[in-house]
Amino acid sequence: MLILNEQLIQSIYKIEDAIRDVENMLVAIHEGRVENPHRTVLNVPERNGSVLYMPSSDGTSMAATKIVSIFPDNSSANLPTTQGAILLTELKTGKHISLLSASYLTRLRTGALSAISARHLARPDSQVLTVIGTGGMAFEQVLGIVNVLPIQEIYLINRTVEKTYAFSEKLKEAGITAKIHTGVDRNEAVAQSDVICCATRSTEEVFDAHYVKAGTHIIGVGSYLPEMREIPLGAIEKAALIYADDYEGFKTEAGEFIDAVDRGKWLFDQLSGTLAELHVEPVERGGEDITIFKSVGAAHFDLAVAKGVFGKASQINEGEEIVL
Repeated sequence: MLILNEQLIQSIYKIEDAIRDVENMLVAIHEGRVENPHRTVLNVPERNGSVLYMPSSDGTSMAATKIVSIFPDNSSANLPTTQGAILLTELKTGKHISLLSASYLTRLRTGALSAISARHLARPDSQVLTVIGTGGMAFEQVLGIVNVLPIQEIYLINRTVEKTYAFSEKLKEAGITAKIHTGVDRNEAVAQSDVICCATRSTEEVFDAHYVKAGTHIIGVGSYLPEMREIPLGAIEKAALIYADDYEGFKTEAGEFIDAVDRGKWLFDQLSGTLAELHVEPVERGGEDITIFKSVGAAHFDLAVAKGVFGKASQINEGEEIVL
């Protein structure tokens, strides 16, 4: 079994790799070749945390099971808020061939999904990005979005403004050249934005829909439980196009949309489609259209990046081989 740790994976597998591999998976999903059972979520309310178990198969060569824990309060103890592992199994003999650290890969595949959504649903001349929530998930969101759009300005919003300063420095160290703003009112930032990315575990709306300008693309990646909210109801009602990464997960876990349905303000039938459908059969958006992409996460995207990094590591003879 090949062991691939976090440091190695980060050194050899980048956002461009993840975007390519996730796009290939979207095609396989659309062609019906992928098996993706619904995930199991164990909540740990006394620690404000969750543990998720996520199996998937590409139907021909590989299967994967990811276990990921999300404990946002860990940041106060200088510990990772998201931790995980992926077990990769080849389907010829059922042999478990690799164990991979999954924290970075989880963030990276989510960044890739958002990038693909932005490529299809944001205006191609989008220059201003607002990121609401600068925790563990947000960094790869920025990397993905600037990879596909000509972003010139980035607004960073967090309940604790000091965290935006550190996040800004991390972006600069990663080579982000866009002008970065911190300490700005969130709705003032939203009013200037072409793309808004929400990466929080909020249980209430994180901005006022009144400030969203025509033509904006909104991405929600942080909330993944029915009681969570990020995207405001007003934005959902205004949106011309709404896509999700996984339809079944969306119906049971996308809290703001579940709430909109419960309040009689929206119907699941109004979902425009899945990202796989959008990627294979692109739609033409109007210049004034507000668009939304909602991601709750799905195991086949973890499988996509796990296969990708395993293949790359094997090719360059990296990783540690062990016998169980």
